[in-house]
Amino acid sequence: MEPMDIVGKTKEDASLPKATMTKIIKEMLPPDVRVARDAQDLLIECCVEFINLISSESNEVCNREDKKTIAPEHVLKALEGLGFGEYIEEVYAAYEQHKLETVDTVRTGKLSNVAEMTEEQALAEQQRMFAEARARMNGGITVPKQSDPEPQGPQPSLNT
Repeated sequence: MEPMDIVGKTKEDASLPKATMTKIIKEMLPPDVRVARDAQDLLIECCVEFINLISSESNEVCNREDKKTIAPEHVLKALEGLGFGEYIEEVYAAYEQHKLETVDTVRTGKLSNVAEMTEEQALAEQQRMFAEARARMNGGITVPKQSDPEPQGPQPSLNT
């Protein structure tokens, strides 16, 4: 039997998209550095555990304040309480940027312009957001990434 976490789901149920995580890992490293598959898997597991840790501590902070909803300030307090205080400024800046980028979503209750985007526009927007995230992670320094060769064969469609 699989080990269960506190909400009754197996550890296999709590994961991050492997392709996305692999892309992030590769983009954060110099182009000549390779990462073994088991090391990638370990990094992804560490990310899942980190998210679980921060979520759990954020919930504790929320409960101590007699709140029912975890708010961004609970996450920041959790980071401080767990010894990750040096990341608070960067996390808060990323949160503020996220708020600016999603202001239309909050106002309208739906994603603006997503339905009108072509697949190419959506991909370009995703790449822009990845570049901004890389810049934030590198303290504003953009690390040039080795360009991947053009994919061969049929490509999966974003339309489902």
